[in-house]
Amino acid sequence: MVVQIELSDDAVDRIFRALADATRRDIVRRTLGGEASVSDLAASYDMSFAAVQKHVAVLEGAGLVTKHPHGRERMVRGNPEAIRQAQILLDRYEQIWRGRIGKLDALLADDITPGV
Repeated sequence: MVVQIELSDDAVDRIFRALADATRRDIVRRTLGGEASVSDLAASYDMSFAAVQKHVAVLEGAGLVTKHPHGRERMVRGNPEAIRQAQILLDRYEQIWRGRIGKLDALLADDITPGV
């Protein structure tokens, strides 16, 4: 049984703002496959450790990743449920637009008069 959680506008804004950045999308992609330390993530990007920490903090604030201590390291893990919620929201928007396009198609079909 899948339980859908209704996201607030603020939560939706945090998720999509977080995903608007290519580095953050890459961090989510890498951590959905398994845990990675912030140090390992930082080594993969041409930016400071502090900058990567800030990216992780934004993702954590949006619920897209979780972070926990493991010895001296901070381990980051992607949250697939948050990604599912974002997908559900995008699916809803797609349904709205498909309905609007269907209505437009029907209007245009009604406007066509034979013999003109």
